[in-house]
Amino acid sequence: MNKRDASASPGGRPTPAGAGPSEFGSVALVLQGGGALGAYQAGVYERLLESDIEPHWLSGISIGAINSAIIAGNARQERVARLREFWELVSDGGACAAGANWSGLALADTARAWVNQLAAGSAFVRGVPGFFEPRMPSFAFGGGGATSFYDTSPLRATLERLVDFDRINARETRLSVGAVNVRTGNFAYFDNATEHIRVEHIMASGALPPAFDAVEIDGEKYWDGGMVSNTPLEWVLSNSSGLDTLVWQVDLWSAHGELPRDMASVATRMKEIQYSSRTRMATDSLRRVKKLHTALSELLAVIPPDMAASPQAKLLAAAGDPARYNIVEMVYRSATYEGQYKDVEFSRRTMNEHWQAGYKDADTTLAHKEILQLPTIDDNPAVFDFLTRPA
Repeated sequence: MNKRDASASPGGRPTPAGAGPSEFGSVALVLQGGGALGAYQAGVYERLLESDIEPHWLSGISIGAINSAIIAGNARQERVARLREFWELVSDGGACAAGANWSGLALADTARAWVNQLAAGSAFVRGVPGFFEPRMPSFAFGGGGATSFYDTSPLRATLERLVDFDRINARETRLSVGAVNVRTGNFAYFDNATEHIRVEHIMASGALPPAFDAVEIDGEKYWDGGMVSNTPLEWVLSNSSGLDTLVWQVDLWSAHGELPRDMASVATRMKEIQYSSRTRMATDSLRRVKKLHTALSELLAVIPPDMAASPQAKLLAAAGDPARYNIVEMVYRSATYEGQYKDVEFSRRTMNEHWQAGYKDADTTLAHKEILQLPTIDDNPAVFDFLTRPA
């Protein structure tokens, strides 16, 4: 099996990281894809760091992979500053000028929706500083860049400047990023537990077609992992370190939403459903497996020693996972004026709003101290969401 196949276990058992004031030996931060909405994840991380909750495993897709690489590729005391540098870069300059002159004004939702769409349109036409720029129209004639509308060379330069890949590959923090193989259609994870991570791995995770071109890695071309699965939760849960783990799942697209009332809201709702998480499915599956593991462990404890020493019993024992999980869900809740292009709206005002929303939501969540306590065996994994609006 190819070592990058998403079904392959990365092996390695990381050492426990500081989990802050919790009962867990490990903390995982799981970051969904969502373009410009990713500033929300940066705000969440800033608040977690203030509470001394420092992840030892970062797993991301698309913009979540970029945020993860910036965090894993810098020393703790520099991480928030590097995130801020990235988000201020991509929300600066001509690409966001449409929203710049409105930053100090209080606007009604209708006006704000218009301004946001104007800013997103500017990004489509002019690109985003430090991220992507429009190609010349050679793609229409089969020339260089014939398979994408934008050139992501600026992102390569940005990542090479802001991310220390030697630090990532020293495995101080585990990093996993997801992509999809263009030729085979198979989902893949690139994990520093098993391989050397380069800038191409991060760019591949965010190479969403047809906007961005596929990225070549070791002779294969890869697109954005969000095309298959936009949240790496299952990867984290299915490749356990054996440590009790506190999982912070930070999503940018909500699976729950209102019924569309016009074609614009239909387009928005389609994108939300397409890129949202299937957390309930993943956690229900894990809970069933955990119950089987518990029953198996109890059975192995009472069988005769000679039977327990058999190859079959050893194989079954190795499949057990005693770890317990708390999964803390945080889902960005879009403002009413944000439309279908909210993931391309990189204006400075909106970026700051996303960042502050993440910080505030993390603060609200951290007020519930039960998330830092080990779940019972019957409740394993325990899932918490303190942000969902009442039905």
